[in-house]
Amino acid sequence: MKDILLEGVLMTKWVYNFGKDYNDGDASMSDILGGKGCNLAEMASLGLPVPPGFTITTQFCACYYDNQHSYPDELKEQVADSMALLEETMGMGFGDPENPLLVSVRSGARVSMPGMMDTVLNLGLNDETVEGLARISGDERFAWDSYRRFIQMYSDVVLGVEHYDFEDILDSYKREQDISLDTEVSAEGWKEVVKRYKALVVNDQGKPFPTDVQEQLWGAISAVFGSWMVPRAVTYRKIHEIPEECGTAVNVQAMVFGNMGDDCATGVAFTRDPSNGENYFYGEYLVNAQGEDVVAGIRTPQSLTIKAREKDGSSLPSMEEVMPEVFAELNDMRIKLEAHYCDMQDIEFTVQKGKLFILQTRKGKRTAGAALKIAVDMVEEGLISKDEALLRIDPQSLEQLLHPQLDPNALRNVLARGLPASPGAASGVVCFSADDAEKRALSGDKVILCRQETSPEDIHGMHASEGILTCRGGMTSHAAVVARGMGKPCVAGASELLIDSKEKVIRIGDIQIKEGELITIDGLTGQIIMGEVASIEPKMSDDFVTLMSWADERRNMGVRTNAETPKDATVALNFGAEGIGLCRTEHMFFDPERIQNVREMIFASDKEARCVVLDRLLPEQCGDFEQLFEIMLGLPVTIRLLDPPLHEFLPHTQKDIAGFSKAAGIDEKTVRLRLAELAETNPMLGHRGCRLGISYPEIYEMQARAIFEAAVNVHKKHGGGVIPEIMVPLVGARKELELMRKVVDDTAREVFEERGVTLAYLVGTMIELPRAALTADDIAGAADFFSFGTNDLTQTTLGMSRDDASNFLPEYTLKGIYERDPFVSIDVSGVGALLDIAQEKGRKVNPDMKMGICGEHGGEPASITFCESIGMTYVSCSPYRVPIARLAAAQAAILKI
Repeated sequence: MKDILLEGVLMTKWVYNFGKDYNDGDASMSDILGGKGCNLAEMASLGLPVPPGFTITTQFCACYYDNQHSYPDELKEQVADSMALLEETMGMGFGDPENPLLVSVRSGARVSMPGMMDTVLNLGLNDETVEGLARISGDERFAWDSYRRFIQMYSDVVLGVEHYDFEDILDSYKREQDISLDTEVSAEGWKEVVKRYKALVVNDQGKPFPTDVQEQLWGAISAVFGSWMVPRAVTYRKIHEIPEECGTAVNVQAMVFGNMGDDCATGVAFTRDPSNGENYFYGEYLVNAQGEDVVAGIRTPQSLTIKAREKDGSSLPSMEEVMPEVFAELNDMRIKLEAHYCDMQDIEFTVQKGKLFILQTRKGKRTAGAALKIAVDMVEEGLISKDEALLRIDPQSLEQLLHPQLDPNALRNVLARGLPASPGAASGVVCFSADDAEKRALSGDKVILCRQETSPEDIHGMHASEGILTCRGGMTSHAAVVARGMGKPCVAGASELLIDSKEKVIRIGDIQIKEGELITIDGLTGQIIMGEVASIEPKMSDDFVTLMSWADERRNMGVRTNAETPKDATVALNFGAEGIGLCRTEHMFFDPERIQNVREMIFASDKEARCVVLDRLLPEQCGDFEQLFEIMLGLPVTIRLLDPPLHEFLPHTQKDIAGFSKAAGIDEKTVRLRLAELAETNPMLGHRGCRLGISYPEIYEMQARAIFEAAVNVHKKHGGGVIPEIMVPLVGARKELELMRKVVDDTAREVFEERGVTLAYLVGTMIELPRAALTADDIAGAADFFSFGTNDLTQTTLGMSRDDASNFLPEYTLKGIYERDPFVSIDVSGVGALLDIAQEKGRKVNPDMKMGICGEHGGEPASITFCESIGMTYVSCSPYRVPIARLAAAQAAILKI
């Protein structure tokens, strides 16, 4: 935070100026000036045509909330000085009825939050300055159009008057005049609309619309700071993990106008296609409009380029055709900005009377596929290094690419087509409001949110939905930009549809789709399809393969998978898994054809009876392990012996009890008595894990025999390549592991003697109890490896049931008790400390001991970064998260240097 000397008094600098001839900031100051403010200063210093202005820092945002939304005198003085400088630069006066200076007031957080916070345009207009604007512009219609826009926007954003009340007034007036377009309203018409708008404000607020420009300015500044904590912004930050303490800056900038006539325009452009990453100029514009018209989706905009117009099949002329000289200048700036920032840029621009102005540049939101292509292409173009390319990709975003996509050969009942605004495909039931979408998603439904156009208030419903469908808006509308940022499929501007949110129905000619009916949207083609469409496994692009190869070169940790079925193991191997880090053998027992045998084994009255049933299970288990060893030939396969409490296998419903009783030949009374004997108050801390093996060693003996017989079979078939690792669960004391290891070793010796083959194998344990972590040096004396079961270790460290914690953990994260859900991302200071203690103690005994984690945290980027920091050997995660872990591990290695 910088201090300044003002009239002999040292005070904090809250306000930074930017313009052609002066700049207090630059691109490195995003923490202070926010993304928008620092980039405005940077562009101005590059000599780009940026309207001048000033930025109130993000740091003041915290002061605003700490001081009950009040402003200190020193801030008011700094704002007054900056406004005076802006007046001098523009040769105009703020509030001057003869030559009025108008400004925009916009938010600007450190991390871009498109559409989530408030903006006010045309600020400084009142009944006197509107006449001055009409005189100096020579266009009375433009002046009064700007005034009505200002009243509507200011009243909505600052005063809290519902925006649709103003839309109703405008629609009523156009019906009275028998016109349909805003551009058909005359100057006198806008005067009448302004009169009605002002009456609405008086009726709603009990006082007139504010005419004092200073009152307007500070009202707008307060609204922007206030919008940092509105529900939509809070929700967006939660979704994208943006810290609340970052705050927003406020940018006050001289207005330029895209609504002064047909030689004026406004638009949004991306230096590359944000949907697929293709290197061509991508964007939209509107003639005789202001910026909010483009992103709000109120009017369907036109393409910037001929290529895009032809690609979209539009008959509306492109900017390249309508304004060729301005387009050429804009294209030059596109090239200059991308070369300067070395990243794809999202640019907002306005053309006023044929002169181009750049209002904003920021790192463009993009899909995962586009991010991969842009990163790889920029390495090949020499703009960035491989390490920079790897750091550019959000590992979590890869999930968009890894799940099934629509089968191109499947039958499709195509209802209509819109713009392919965000790729991917989704099927779900139709919902017409964000609240309903969120409720249905929470109840387990897959939902498609259908709106005429989305607004920032819809953010929670968009997040809950599988995909978004709108009948208005273009490729840079709110729906499109936010959907791409979330990785959600979106079809926008489907003008053939009539989406009636009040009646809760979509009409397409004679067809009606009601709420709750199933549709599919294809964000790659823009198709809206009735019903659900069959899907296929995705095909990875060359860019994906290239980037993953760079990640593998860079990372230190191995990446394995959690898998116990051939399908999961194959998927993981295809995604680059380097073995299996966790095979949960109990999942194999839940097969309907096996569960009867498992239950009979549990109900057996003695060891002899149990062994009879275990002998029936042995060949099935052996077959399971053979398949996994075949798939993972040459790679390690870590198999966890039976872990869950026995009650999970038992029948509970009357139907199941009766069925089991009949099949096993045991009367129901005996079954119920045995069920009562096995019942536990707290089964997750009860008779499970190695405790089962100690009570019933024959169970672990059967599993060990199945593992070694399978290993020998595959070894003989291929002449080697089998690497079994046997893991004993829930060990809390060395003696437990020693007893179970003896069972495994004795069984291995028997099998090897019987088969005439000896194989190398490892025996290790899961560290999932605090005592195990704290006594890891002792346990390491009996273990070949440690695998940290962070799911149970989190439960036992925090004293929280992961199955029940979801009822209250959101409140904990909201109140800052935990920064993130500890079952999603490792609790570094608690659970992480135990991991660090365990690995340090274990390696004192065995410096070369392999250590990994196999809980859900193994596929979570922040947890992977922590694992890298303490020297883990590998992480293990679910199959579809293997690429995420590979990339996150590479990033962790790069950032560790």
